[in-house]
Order: sequence, then structure tokens, then C-alpha cells
Amino acid sequence: MEQKTFIESLQVYGLKKVLEYLESDPEHNIPKILDWLIKLDKEEKYIANQAKAVKKVFDNPNSNWYKLIMSLWTDIDDGVRKKIFENFIINGSFIGAKRQDKVREEHGCNAPWAILMDPTSSCNLQCTGCWAAEYGQKMNMSFETLDDIIQQGKKLGIYFYLYSGGEPLVRKKDIIKLCEKHQDCIFLAFTNGTLIDESFADDMLRVKNFVPAISIEGDEEATDSRRGKGTYQRVIRAMKILKDKKLAFGISCCYTRENVESVGSEGFFDDMIEKGAKFAWLFTYMPIGVDAVPELMVTPEQRKFMYEQIRKFRETKPIFTMDFWNDGQYAGGCIAGGKRYLHINANGDIEPCAFIHYSDSNIYEKTLLEALKSPLFMQYHDKQPFNKNHLRPCPLLDNPECLVDMVEKSGAKSTDMRNPEDVHSLSAKCEDAARNWAPVADELWDRTMASVGSNNH
Repeated sequence: MEQKTFIESLQVYGLKKVLEYLESDPEHNIPKILDWLIKLDKEEKYIANQAKAVKKVFDNPNSNWYKLIMSLWTDIDDGVRKKIFENFIINGSFIGAKRQDKVREEHGCNAPWAILMDPTSSCNLQCTGCWAAEYGQKMNMSFETLDDIIQQGKKLGIYFYLYSGGEPLVRKKDIIKLCEKHQDCIFLAFTNGTLIDESFADDMLRVKNFVPAISIEGDEEATDSRRGKGTYQRVIRAMKILKDKKLAFGISCCYTRENVESVGSEGFFDDMIEKGAKFAWLFTYMPIGVDAVPELMVTPEQRKFMYEQIRKFRETKPIFTMDFWNDGQYAGGCIAGGKRYLHINANGDIEPCAFIHYSDSNIYEKTLLEALKSPLFMQYHDKQPFNKNHLRPCPLLDNPECLVDMVEKSGAKSTDMRNPEDVHSLSAKCEDAARNWAPVADELWDRTMASVGSNNH
């Protein structure tokens, strides 16, 4: 665990006392603590806006958000909840955010809130259209390399680490060791869920700072058609183990042209809430890699359907949802390139995004800070947002000419070990989707801006 400054240590002590007070009577004390957090964050830079949003929720005990927040006390183990709150609020939102601001100010580059990294390119499944097969030879980052990335990251103010792959739980022993060593961080894994068993759940309960986001493609038929027969039932078993042990978990859904009606259905969300999921992260299918299946990309009408469904569920369902393409309005456009996160693949290549397999930096040759100041990441820094319409945030899916420009100007290379993909070939697969989505997104954006304007009067 890294050393905190004297001021940081005082802040940590004070905030821990506040969280202890919260635990004594959450229903009555949450509004008081939110008022205190708003006053503490006078500049409204770190947590005040989130605190105001939660405070509004507590005006209506019948709201879905009130139910979700209070379920964290009834459904989640006390020690797990306390650890996650402490690491998220104290380390991630106060200590970390201030360090990130300092990096941005001193170095003139992006400083991310989270790092996504691939411990391994190996996987125990072979899902249709997945880019993992593109890695070719199976690769791994050692425990020491993963540990060094986290140590570097904490110095930059990063306390939130996500794993992808491959299937990250192929490396479950090292993942638990990293949780043990870095008790001040939150770890999350995008996992197919099939390797979660009683023993691993007991390890999660012991370390308290690991949260799985389980991949599921909708109902049983939709999930098994992409991930293999029997996968859905294995995933449901994993969810039951986690729920029975009062462990926090969520779901990760990739919606495609074939499963969008299932993933976006009210019945699916109600089922996932009943099974214990507290959050849902949604991704639209991206045609990454030479073996990708562009036919799986959603139509503009299907993407609009998901836009509208997720917003409806936010008003009615006790689950936190985020759609990384359709929620650009809340993040000011694209969050990649170190603006909010970056990706390190199993070969150590430091990429701007999990879906952008181009790099001019490798963790074995550069520090994280050096990578953030590299030509490719500075291209992201200088050009974000890529579109004034934040419902068209992506430099590949929505503005493919932007990715071509950045890769060519930075001299970045494809990180695909087996079949390097020319950026022109990749972007060409998205040109029709971008062109067809533009008028739909512009109409939605105009409606959104009009609504914001009327609410301000």
C-alpha cells in the first residue's frame, strides 16, 4: 500500500469516521452525510454532483434508486459494502481525483480514473465474433507486471482496476493475490462467469474488494447461441453462489443485431435484478479483428431502442445501468485514451480503448505516464470530444475518419499479433453504421438539449 501525504491521511481519517456514522443508521444518516460531502467538495469537482443526485433520490422512498441504495444494506455483506464504499468514495473520488487533476495540470495530458487490463489472452469459451481469438499465441502478464501497473497507477491517483481478456478468471489466484496486496483499490472483472465457484466466492468474501461483471447475452437461447450450449445455466449457477454469499456483482451485456430485443427487454432486466445483479454495463457489438462479424452490428433503429429502454429502466428499475456508446452525454463524449480509462492488453501494449487495437507504447518499455504523453494518447487528448453530439462519441463506430487520422498522425501500429488490421480496413466496416446512425442520433440529441434547456428555466 502506497504512502499518503499528511493531508491525505487526515482526509482519510475523517472520511472513515463519516462512513462509520453512515453504517450506524443508513436510512436516516445518508441525507446528512450527503449534505456534508456537498459542503466538503466546495468546487463541485469530485463528488458533490453525485451526492446531489443521490440526495434527490432520498426525497422519494418509493423510487427505484432509493430501493437500490437501501438494498446494499440488506443484500450485500457488511464488510464487502464498507470496503467498496471506502475505496470508491475515499480513495477513488477524493484522494485519487485530486492526484489525477495534478497530473493533468503538470503534464498537460489525460489522467484516467480507471485502468482496464488483460491478465491473459486465454479463454475457456469461444464466442461468436469475439476478438480474443485474434491474439494468436496465448499471452499473459505476470503477477509482478500487473502489480507494477497498479503501483504506478496509484501514484497517478488510479484506484479502480478492471480485468478483461481472454477470460481473466483463468488467472483467479493472481487476481486474489492482487486484491490482498492492494486493499485500497477496487477490482472488477468482465468475466463469462463459468469459473466462479464456491471456493472463489469465499476468496471474494475474504478480500472484499473484488466485483465480477458477468457476461450474459439476454435469455438462455440468446446466450447459448453466442457462447455455447449450457453456458447460460453455468452463469445462473454462478449468480446464485454470489447472491447466497451476499457478494456484490453485476452483468455485462454485448447487444448485437441478433439479441438486442432480448437484452433490452423488461423481462430480462427484472430477472437479473431478482438474481442479485446491482449494475448492468452495456456494450454494442464492434467489428474488431479480421474474423469479426460485421453483420452482428446493430441497426440505427436497434441502437435507438436500447437508448430508450435503458433510460426507461433508469426511472423504474433498482439497478445501475450504463451504455458506453449511448451514454456519451453524461461523460462528455468518448471516455477512452486516458480521459477516463485506458487498456493494457496481455502483451503489455497500452491501447486507448479495449476496442481500439492500436498502440505506440508498451508497459515493458514505457511508464504509464510516458504512455499518456505518447503521440497516440495526445491525439486523443487534443481531439476529444470527437463530435459535438455526444450521442456520437466513438472515434471508430461513430466517427471512423477520426481514428484513421489519429493512428496515421501518431504512427501507432496494430496490436493484433496474428492478423494486424489496417486502420482503413477497420474504419471501413463502420462507415455505413456511422452514416446511418448520424440522423437518428442528431434527432435524439436535439431533443435532449431542448429538454435540458427547458429544465434550466
